[in-house]
Amino acid sequence: MKERARNGQFSSRVPARSGFTLIELLVVIAIIAILAAMLLPALAKSKLKAQGVYCMNNHKQLANGWRMYTDDSADILPYASTIYPPPSTANWPDKYAWSGAHMDFDPNNRSNWDPSYDMMLRPLWPYTKNQNLYKCPSDHSSVNTPFGIKPRILTMSMNLYVGGFAPLIGSDPPPNGTDGGWPFAHPYMIYAKLSWLVSPKGPPDKIFVFLDMREDRVNWSNFMTDMTGYVLGTSPNPGAYAFTSDMPGFYHNNACGFSFADGHSEMHKWLDARTMPPLQDGGNPVGVTSTPSPRNQDVAWLQDHSTRLRQ
Repeated sequence: MKERARNGQFSSRVPARSGFTLIELLVVIAIIAILAAMLLPALAKSKLKAQGVYCMNNHKQLANGWRMYTDDSADILPYASTIYPPPSTANWPDKYAWSGAHMDFDPNNRSNWDPSYDMMLRPLWPYTKNQNLYKCPSDHSSVNTPFGIKPRILTMSMNLYVGGFAPLIGSDPPPNGTDGGWPFAHPYMIYAKLSWLVSPKGPPDKIFVFLDMREDRVNWSNFMTDMTGYVLGTSPNPGAYAFTSDMPGFYHNNACGFSFADGHSEMHKWLDARTMPPLQDGGNPVGVTSTPSPRNQDVAWLQDHSTRLRQ
């Protein structure tokens, strides 16, 4: 396009360009993609950290409820598990168990998803009154019920040695819990009273009460550590270490949440890959057999924080 200049001469002027070229647009998109790739891991870590803080708060409140119940119950601990499946609160002495949920992925098992079926009937409920405390925020398991897809409501499991199985028979006051007849548990303490959790039987800051259990292994609301080979036991043999059907969670960057009998909570990071096999969708928590794991230092840690030899 030509136009007359001030000196009377004609000059050429290129019209002003608007918009981006394709190359420029692709460069911008590439830069955004690179920045997003750099930020996403940081955001994921922040999310995991936030969920870990939330989970620790759940542990703290649940452990406080456990302690308040014990203080109001003449030092007697709730049982860690029932013998009968829910609803079993009417069966003596099952009604004294902290939970009667026998978890699986059966949609007809209401204890999987309905807090009013078992959870709200249990002795700790008056001290907690919040179903969210019972589930880790990183546990996304659900069941397809007749009423639609429902989230499963229990991640937390209680150390079996703290309370034990509810016995089949008894009389008031409630008798001591049992080890369920497992030979590897016979030489070890089943704590029936809070006052038993003192050195050398405890100490309370070393014995856990609750942990996050992995969603494909949550079963009878308890976590039972196989004590075979315990290094402080009568026949130390790390080569005999094994997991029962119970295995701990690893939702928090390969770490698991724990709350202890003295009231404190902490994250413990696992060190052995055998402690963290991949989750299985719709797992069979009850049908899993024990898993040998010789010289697994994570098993050693669980043993040392589950119980002590009988005194």
